[in-house]
Amino acid sequence: MASVGLQLLGFTLAFLGFVGLIISTTMTEWKMSSYAGDNIITAQAMYEGLWQSCVYQSTGQLQCKIYDSLLQLPVEVQSARGFMVTGILLCAVAIMVATVGMQCTTCLADNMEVKNKVAVAGGVVFIIAGACAFIATIWYGDNIRRQFFNPFTPTNSKYEFGKALYIGWGASALTVIGGSLLCCNCGGKGSADAAGPRYPAARPGPPTQPGYV
Repeated sequence: MASVGLQLLGFTLAFLGFVGLIISTTMTEWKMSSYAGDNIITAQAMYEGLWQSCVYQSTGQLQCKIYDSLLQLPVEVQSARGFMVTGILLCAVAIMVATVGMQCTTCLADNMEVKNKVAVAGGVVFIIAGACAFIATIWYGDNIRRQFFNPFTPTNSKYEFGKALYIGWGASALTVIGGSLLCCNCGGKGSADAAGPRYPAARPGPPTQPGYV
């Protein structure tokens, strides 16, 4: 039962990471306007995401605008879109594959060796999905950092990390950890039980001589 619990834990963590990736991708707060400096306008706050940008006024009004052109977007935004969407799609595939391979389901129950391999395959896909999300969030965050410390960047044009980046980092970590736990089940107790009980080989008896029974 230890392997079943490990699979359930890994699948749960990976599924939570999948939900976190969806939330992070759809959020607007990938980067937010910075208030570091003296001559900073605090009457409004600007947020930018992968799909739209928003301006929050001090009066409580929120105005958002969807990006008009895909080709005019910076490279890090286009790349983050591609990697995040790829990670979400891979997570969806991994959920279906891992569900078939988990020992708590009845699919492929007659062949536990193949069932464990399917579960490991689902874990590998989860890890790849988490790596894609890591690349997207780290690349986007590193671009924010470089522009923030660039002396030629105007003070009012500097941004800081938004909430979506932190959620994306956490979701990526959960996805990778969950996929790793699913992969750790390879060669576990379930596959050993599927091969059936093992008995020691019979030892040959003393050779019989003619004339003796």
